[in-house]
Amino acid sequence: MNRDRGAAGSDLSLGRADRLPRRSLVLGFLAVVLLASLFGASRAGAALDLAVRDFQNRVLAKFLPRVPDQPVVVVGIDEETVSRFREPLALWHPHLGEFLKAMAVAQPAVVGLDVVLPDRSFDWLLPGYDRRLLEGLLAARSGTTLVLGLTLDETGAARRIHPPYAAIAGAGAFGYVLLPIDDDNIVRRLPDTHDAGGRPVASLAGRMALGMGVAPAAGGISYALAPPAGYVPLQQVIDWFARGEHDALRAAFQGRPVLLGSVLRYEDRHFQPINLAPWERDNGLQVPGVMIQAQMLSTLVNHAVVRPAPAAAAVALCLAAGLLWFPALRLVPAVAACILAVAAILGIGAGMLHAGWRIDPSAAIAATLLALSGRWVVESLLEIRERRRLRRAFAGYVSPQMMEEILAGRIAGEPGGELRRVCVMFADVRGFTTLSEILPPQAVMRLLNRYFEAVTQAIHAEDGTISCFMGDGIMALFGAPKSMDNPSAKAFAAAQRMLVALTALNRALQEEGGRELEIGIGLNVGEAIVGHVGSRERHDYSAIGDTINAASRLEGMSKDVGFPLVCSHAVAAALGFPQGMADLGTRNVRGRSPMHVFGWGPASAGSGQAFRP
Repeated sequence: MNRDRGAAGSDLSLGRADRLPRRSLVLGFLAVVLLASLFGASRAGAALDLAVRDFQNRVLAKFLPRVPDQPVVVVGIDEETVSRFREPLALWHPHLGEFLKAMAVAQPAVVGLDVVLPDRSFDWLLPGYDRRLLEGLLAARSGTTLVLGLTLDETGAARRIHPPYAAIAGAGAFGYVLLPIDDDNIVRRLPDTHDAGGRPVASLAGRMALGMGVAPAAGGISYALAPPAGYVPLQQVIDWFARGEHDALRAAFQGRPVLLGSVLRYEDRHFQPINLAPWERDNGLQVPGVMIQAQMLSTLVNHAVVRPAPAAAAVALCLAAGLLWFPALRLVPAVAACILAVAAILGIGAGMLHAGWRIDPSAAIAATLLALSGRWVVESLLEIRERRRLRRAFAGYVSPQMMEEILAGRIAGEPGGELRRVCVMFADVRGFTTLSEILPPQAVMRLLNRYFEAVTQAIHAEDGTISCFMGDGIMALFGAPKSMDNPSAKAFAAAQRMLVALTALNRALQEEGGRELEIGIGLNVGEAIVGHVGSRERHDYSAIGDTINAASRLEGMSKDVGFPLVCSHAVAAALGFPQGMADLGTRNVRGRSPMHVFGWGPASAGSGQAFRP
């Protein structure tokens, strides 16, 4: 069988992995957004929102703190204060009176007591105690705005303050010190301005803000505002007043809102997203209640209340994250995209939080994870299905090496090729035309299949790739699509295996009374363009170039030189000119310039064993 083979290849049209139809893509996107929205509305989503917001608040407090225009000053009742004033707190009338008189001198913008005053008189125990506190209240009322803290009794009603104290303070001078605690025991919100029945409720921070001309509002506490760096100990304030150091009092408090409360280690503590007591390093974010009141007041008077962003913003963020469903990404790019998308969501949320807007990111984060992981899973399943389809469709037509390259995606499904160094094998059955005239077509087909079965195994055993079957001929490549260090050695070993397999087949045919087969093999090594040739719709994996033409001509020369295998000088040199390789000199080759060729056969080698260089 002699024909030009400048381009030869397998009848293989690769299919790309199934792509999702547009309808499925749209339905998948809608499913991602719906599931993400349901997660955002769930308890788990709410918990994630709170955790993310806490993280963002910590980042903002550390890297982008805002210096408040109206800083709040805290006067703290600490361990040193308690050790100095030995009476129980309920009997601190003189000390509280002195503090209030000091505030009258200091002239702060407003004074709030995060300390609940007694509900009864103690004059029966210590005559004159009530008077000293009453004098302080009167002095403070004359020099500044005063707000007294309220709490609840065991029945849930407002705990009363001794009427004379309440009368001096005035009807509008009271605010609840109660803190709104979330389900995870962390305080993040300002107190509500109205109760469940719609009636107004005054908080300590809200009433103090109103005293400074700022209307109280509901919303989130701003942790972007820098908290007070410390506190002024109560005994320090009283000492300044006792020594007449009025300038020190005014320098510390004049024109500023002032809060008095406990900073004791194990009293009135609540969890916060950040540490509002920076002088404490190991409080586990359990900070004094007065520091939380101070942050609430700072949020109000500095107009930094964190309000919920419009619902459209969260919806838009979720939809944008859901768009990640559309690109089909491999695992590593998908993970990278997930990290970048979540970082972008967190960054957008932090920026909005810094500007005073709260956006819940749980739905967008869920949409990111669902979109990328869901699409990756779908594509993986489609790829598995495609691999199975390709294996079923082409397993009988391509070599295991070719199948491996196809399934690994290393053979492109587009036309084109690359320059490779390959050893090309051509093999033909001699006298096949005569054989076809003698035998019935069915018998010819059975015989060819037995022959191809034998030689195919021999080629595959040496990692060769069968490019195509052409009637009774076969073309194989060594070095493509999988590269080889010495493709000539592999091709020569495969040719020897083929001749050994042919001997076994002929023995069987002889026993069956059939005719023996003879084959000719041509080997040539060199550079060739290997890849897909054809259109985008239909193409073959082929090898093109003079190397292929020469190999075909060498195979045709084998019946004239008396050797079953003829190879070029380049092949013989790559093999190291092994024993049994006959130098046939320079021979004319039809259709090209003369070539220096070598012949080999089992008889010339003295053995039927496969050659191993």
